Amino acid sequence: MSVLTSPRGKVEVVHCRRTESQDIYCIKNLIRKFTQKLFGNLNIIYLLEKANLAITLHNDQEEIMAQATFLDYPNWNIATQDDWVSVFRELDSDMPCTPLNTLFMHLFVAVDEYSVGCCKEIIRTTFKAVPDLHFVFLIVPSCMSLGSTLITVFSQVGYVPSLTNDEDFAVHVCHRHNHCPQLHIRKARVEDHDDLMPIFLRHDTILKETYGEYFLAELIEAQDEENHSVVCEVEGVAVGFMSVCSQVNLELLHKCFDLGPFHGLCIPHQDDILEPPQEFSIHKSSDSDLEDTSEESQKIVKEPQEAVSLETRESVQRKGTEAAVEEALSPVTSENSREVEDSEKLSQVSSMVYMGYYISHRSSLSLSLPEDTSSFRPIYRGTSTAFCIQLFFIDEKYEARSLDFMNFVFHLFHDKDFCIISVPHLTPEFVLIQSFVKVIPFNNCTLDQDLYVFHRAGLLKTIKIRLATLSDTPGVEKLVSTLMPCKSILEDLKQYNEARRDPDGTPLQVFVAEVAEQVVGIAVIRNEMDIEYIRSHYNIEDFIYFNHHQREEHGHLYHFVLNPIFRHYTKFFLKEILRLGYKSCLYYPVYPQVKEGKVQSPKAHSLTSALHYLVPVRPRRQIVYPLEKLGINAPSKEVSKDALSYALNHTNRKLSLEPKITVNAKIVVVGASNVGISFLETLVFCSHLKFSNLTLISTHGLPGKKLLGSEQRKFLANDHCYNDRDHELMSLCSWVNVVVAKMTAIDRAAKQVVVSREKVVRYDHLILCTGRQYQVPCPTEVDVSLHPTNREVSNSCLRQYTGPVPCNHFTLNDEEDCLRALAWIKNSSITAEGNVIIYGNSIDTYTTVETLLNLGVRGSCIHLVQHPPTSIITCINDCAVEGAIEDALQAAGVNVYRDALLAQWNNGLYSDPIHTASFTTPTKPFQLPCSMFFSFLEKNVDYETFKAFNDACLVYDGRLVIDSNFHTNDVAIRAAGPLTKFSNRYYSNEWTHSNFNSKEIGFQLAAAMLKLFDPTLEPVTEPPADLDRLIPMYKGAKIKGGILPGSYHYLHVSKPAIPTPLEVQRAQSDFGSEIVTGNVKNGNYFRIHINKYRMVETITCLSKVPFPASNYIRLFGQHEQALNNLCARYEDGLVPDLYSYFSEPWCMALFHDRFIDLRKALHQILSSKEDENLPSVEELARQIEDEEINLPEKPRNYLKRVFQETIYRPLVEKSILDYLHYNHYHLPMYAWPGNI
Repeated sequence: MSVLTSPRGKVEVVHCRRTESQDIYCIKNLIRKFTQKLFGNLNIIYLLEKANLAITLHNDQEEIMAQATFLDYPNWNIATQDDWVSVFRELDSDMPCTPLNTLFMHLFVAVDEYSVGCCKEIIRTTFKAVPDLHFVFLIVPSCMSLGSTLITVFSQVGYVPSLTNDEDFAVHVCHRHNHCPQLHIRKARVEDHDDLMPIFLRHDTILKETYGEYFLAELIEAQDEENHSVVCEVEGVAVGFMSVCSQVNLELLHKCFDLGPFHGLCIPHQDDILEPPQEFSIHKSSDSDLEDTSEESQKIVKEPQEAVSLETRESVQRKGTEAAVEEALSPVTSENSREVEDSEKLSQVSSMVYMGYYISHRSSLSLSLPEDTSSFRPIYRGTSTAFCIQLFFIDEKYEARSLDFMNFVFHLFHDKDFCIISVPHLTPEFVLIQSFVKVIPFNNCTLDQDLYVFHRAGLLKTIKIRLATLSDTPGVEKLVSTLMPCKSILEDLKQYNEARRDPDGTPLQVFVAEVAEQVVGIAVIRNEMDIEYIRSHYNIEDFIYFNHHQREEHGHLYHFVLNPIFRHYTKFFLKEILRLGYKSCLYYPVYPQVKEGKVQSPKAHSLTSALHYLVPVRPRRQIVYPLEKLGINAPSKEVSKDALSYALNHTNRKLSLEPKITVNAKIVVVGASNVGISFLETLVFCSHLKFSNLTLISTHGLPGKKLLGSEQRKFLANDHCYNDRDHELMSLCSWVNVVVAKMTAIDRAAKQVVVSREKVVRYDHLILCTGRQYQVPCPTEVDVSLHPTNREVSNSCLRQYTGPVPCNHFTLNDEEDCLRALAWIKNSSITAEGNVIIYGNSIDTYTTVETLLNLGVRGSCIHLVQHPPTSIITCINDCAVEGAIEDALQAAGVNVYRDALLAQWNNGLYSDPIHTASFTTPTKPFQLPCSMFFSFLEKNVDYETFKAFNDACLVYDGRLVIDSNFHTNDVAIRAAGPLTKFSNRYYSNEWTHSNFNSKEIGFQLAAAMLKLFDPTLEPVTEPPADLDRLIPMYKGAKIKGGILPGSYHYLHVSKPAIPTPLEVQRAQSDFGSEIVTGNVKNGNYFRIHINKYRMVETITCLSKVPFPASNYIRLFGQHEQALNNLCARYEDGLVPDLYSYFSEPWCMALFHDRFIDLRKALHQILSSKEDENLPSVEELARQIEDEEINLPEKPRNYLKRVFQETIYRPLVEKSILDYLHYNHYHLPMYAWPGNI
């Protein structure tokens, strides 16, 4: 915030922010003829799309006061964008401008009255936003003066000719030191105390309270050879302070952090032990048995990073922050005398560290060590080569220049190569540590601090990015020699040097990062040849205006390796790739790994430490097209093809200088339920935030492993929240640490979760999403030989089974359980002989019966034993569908028993394995032979999970009690999903999260959490007392489906509601209407319930043939008129078959993922006013409804006439046509003016 004063004395408070697309209209209005003469006739949208930095100045009323746009190459065509440096070196050889420290102003506009103040404010903001920036150039025609505004900040340095004509252009420059100078750093003096204390007390008062009012003066006074205090000053006043010390507790750091990449912060010594002893043999790991002792968050077992390599598991993609540790250092030298010293010291460390250590560390990524080697820690005998920052603070006004301290403090310790700083992990990432490398803690680290490291060579500013040459090969070989994808990178480099393109003709570019004439980084990109598929399958238009990017401007990143010392130059490296490669966008896919070492990627992709500098792109929901019906009107093969699934990451020119806010808070999610996955998905896809400490604790890790292909999908019903493809498209394993273990306790005081009874995972925010699971039933233990009935025995469903679980007893809760059951079926010859008992009342009993029949189990050997119902509402709640299922079970010969209670296994004798199972009924007991026993009794909270809650004193009342904002009775612990219930103070015990869509619950949970971390959102405020008594209501559809006996494909979509029998619903006066086509006998049953507001409220499908369920789910919540006047057509007999009706070309837009955006746009048009004095269509409808106006005609006819006679109709038509035109690649079956 700044205050500007106009020449006439008017005052305006202004604020700076990044330019947004909605600013374009105001920017155009600020362009004058003089502006066009200075900068040329510009396409503002195109310019902003290609800009590296665009800044808008606005006042308190959000009125645009000024805007400036900056790019990393000159305008007016005075030089090519990849070779402007040589032109400016010829212009002034004394001006050390480089791509790192230079930007070019391509546009500046401002309100005339405040233009001078706005210009200076934007320039100041630009230098603050880009710490490495030292020069801003302005190129204008030589015949033009700068005017009274720009002349105040720019000075002319010379002339350059145009590349295309004889015209000359004047070059003007703006220097950093005139607006945001580098700070003067000196040793601190006691008299600085009075200047520093007010700054320090703004940040912290604990030290003053602990050590007294003059602790800072005492710290300055106590300086010696090992302890130094330095200050930065502006105009003689100290504005920042840093205390450094050469005494570092390396023993503690070696125990807690993986300092191997930095050789333990020690000088290499011949007696160093960097690898495990030889007797610790290495063996290959399985998918579920991978341990890694170096992770960002404590964990027990880390799932293998789902990644891809052309070589068998040669490349393992890991979290972006971990990937920096994967990249080898190479020695750096410099001609500059001061840099030579730094480089030589770096060489002494790096040459030994990475050749030895990384071979060992690489193995820990792709292989699993035996249990006794998992605790191996390297032993370093050399002396310390690190000093630490003990205390640092700086005035917020000068925070952008924090790195200015580093040159000075490194020269205080000539024998030290590393500077370290530890900060509480909840501390927001400040400017200084953004240039440091975060060190990965070991899984047993108990420190509440994050450790950051900076090498003195990181101060070198001579980094240069250029296209690779043949002479770079030795340097690249040395750089990547210890990396797993070494072979692939070198092959690409060789191919580039030989042909500049792949054998298939795809253009190939290789860039190297060079410091002091040595290679410290390499990147390999190709032209993105599949951009139509990317556009149609991923939301890249959240980040770019696609039509303003040429096809050849889209690049595909294959390899990215950068020495971790220079990791803070990652964004600069990416920016230079875009500039030198004439690209505007880069894409980086993360392919999933499949079984048996086979990979899906057509080409190898290496690890990339740049991952956290890219943004993950959300996948788009796809329409299931009836291709045969559409014929030539179907989408192109590039759009509709069934390509390999991958998660997409992206960057572009606009993002090259866009900072991400790092959130280091330890967020631990317990349970890989749909709620937990949705929560993590929402956090991961926040493009402006980087959550560095997300951890998932799950018994089987992340779902979506495709363990059994299509077979297992039939065991359990489907809620259509996520499928395997969805998990592949998200690749949560790239962003989330996974602990494959079970929670056994919660230590609220220490803020840690105990897993597997011995290991701990620390948290700042704990999210409990374990859900409820099917449990092992507890037999009533009555003697069936006495012929008891149900009335004579107690219902044991509420009792906890505590005995050993029989080996042939199965409770199916996830795909891992299904895999185990299928393996038992195949290994135990169940299909040939043996009886299977399925016990329970849920829909999963039907889907399991169908799976067993498909696997070849005879119907006569399947016994479906239904427990006495606890409610009059069945799991299907539709008599027609239930009748079809019963007929199918009878036709298959499946034995069905109703109202049966489990009495005994093996007549009360030893129950493992189960050979017989006895049941009681309302009449007489019965006994069944048993080879497999499936239990699908009512789901409940796992006992160990309940015990963890109970021991932690979390309020539990049948379920975990929460408030309306997901809080338990511990403010640091939230919970969501079927596990929970609302507190009794809401008087809504019938409403729980079980009534709502789990994916929506997870999203809302994340939205509540984001208010704590996202500065762009309004801060959390306490709701009014009366509002806090209301529970939140969600609108997403509840969905269930699966394949039922008789090979019926079933889908049921309904609104969130308290379960009510269908017949009772139909009897309600406000039920609405039903549209039913087909019948269950013919296997083409389709039922739609339209509520009183004529909205689709329920959808039920039962079909003998597969149908596009994802399409039909999109019908929920639509108005029947949007379905081509469905009710009127049905009443006229024009809709004999809804399956056929919804496969017609006209309805494809209804299934499109952006149809909801069109609806919102049309609503906005109809709610806007054509004239300030006249009401909008929406207001007219409300007035008619409230009888505020008298009409001479029917309300419908009146509104229709108003719509036709005003501007609303052409606006609506234009919006619809724009939608169809922009999305024509998905919707080519629609015609619009100009395409027929």
